[in-house]
Amino acid sequence: MMKRREFLTLLGGVAAWPLAARAQSVPVVAFLASYSLDRSGNRLAVAFREGLKEIGYEEGRNVRIEYASAEGDYSRLPALAADLVARRVSAIAAVGGSPAALAAKQATTSIPVVFQVGVDPVQLGIVPSLNRPGGNVTGIANLSIELGPKRLELMHELVPAARTMAVLVNPLNPSAETVLRDIVAAAHALGLQIQLLHARSAGEVEAAFADLSRLGVQALVIIGDPFFNSQSERLASLALRHSLPASYQFTEFTSAGGLISYGSNLADAHRQAGNYTGRVLKGERPAELPVQQATKVELIINLKTARALGLEIPPTLLARADEVIE
Repeated sequence: MMKRREFLTLLGGVAAWPLAARAQSVPVVAFLASYSLDRSGNRLAVAFREGLKEIGYEEGRNVRIEYASAEGDYSRLPALAADLVARRVSAIAAVGGSPAALAAKQATTSIPVVFQVGVDPVQLGIVPSLNRPGGNVTGIANLSIELGPKRLELMHELVPAARTMAVLVNPLNPSAETVLRDIVAAAHALGLQIQLLHARSAGEVEAAFADLSRLGVQALVIIGDPFFNSQSERLASLALRHSLPASYQFTEFTSAGGLISYGSNLADAHRQAGNYTGRVLKGERPAELPVQQATKVELIINLKTARALGLEIPPTLLARADEVIE
C-alpha cells in the first residue's frame, strides 16, 4: 500500500508538471536598457510592451519580460548582457541607444537581438546593411545624430544675439564624436563659438551647469543620450535656474519644463522595437527583417518656459511647432 507521504509527493509532482511545462513554453524577452527605469524610463517600457501586445504578446499572459537596467552607467552593460545570455532568454530588446545595442551584439551571435538606436547602425558596426542586416541583430533607428546641427540652428533662430553656445555631451556615448563633429561644423557656418561640456553622472551634470556662467555661454544644446533621457527633469530645472535657453532631442525635456525639443518620438521608437521583438518571437529571422528608420520629427516649444526666460518666440518658429506647451 502506498504511504500517504509518497502519495502526496507523487500528486505534487503530477500537479506541478503542467505548470513547469507551461512556464517553459512561455517565451522570455530581456529588456536591456541603458537608462534608469524610473518614471521616464518606465514610460518607454510601457511603449515597448504596447508594441509587443500589438503582435499578440502580453506580459503576464503569454510572454515574460526580464528587465535589466544599467542606470546610466554604460560600463555595466556587457555584464548585464552576458547574464541575460546565460539565462537563455528567447530574445533581447537592447533599448536606449548604441551602448545597449553594442553590448547585446557582442554578447551573443545566436539569441535574436532587437535594438533601438539614434545613430546609423551600419556606420557603428551594429549591422552590415539596413535592408539585409544578416546575423541575429535588427531593430529601429530613430533620427538623432542627423538632427544635432538642426537643433543648433533652432537655438540660433530663437536667440539670435547669442554668439557663444555650449554643447553638453556624454563622452561615454559611442556616437558622441560623430555628433560633435557635425555640430561644430554647423556652428562654424553660423559664426558661433562652441564651448564643450562633458557629463556622465548626475554630479557632473550639476558641475557642467555651474561652469556655464563662468564661460559666458548664452544658450545650450544638449546632445541626445540615454543617460540624459533619464535626467530630463534635472536638465530642465537646471537650465531654468541658470536662466539659460536650452534645447534637447526628446519631448520628455519640454514636458519637464525645458524650452525646446526637436527630434523623433522616443516612445514610438520603443513601440516599434516591441513590434519587431514580437515578430521575432513568432519565428521571423532578424537577418531578414530590415532595420526600420523613424522619419517623423517633432518640434515642441514650452511657451511657459520661454516667458520665464524673458524670450520672445519668433512667430515663424511657433507656426512650425508640432506642439506648444502653454
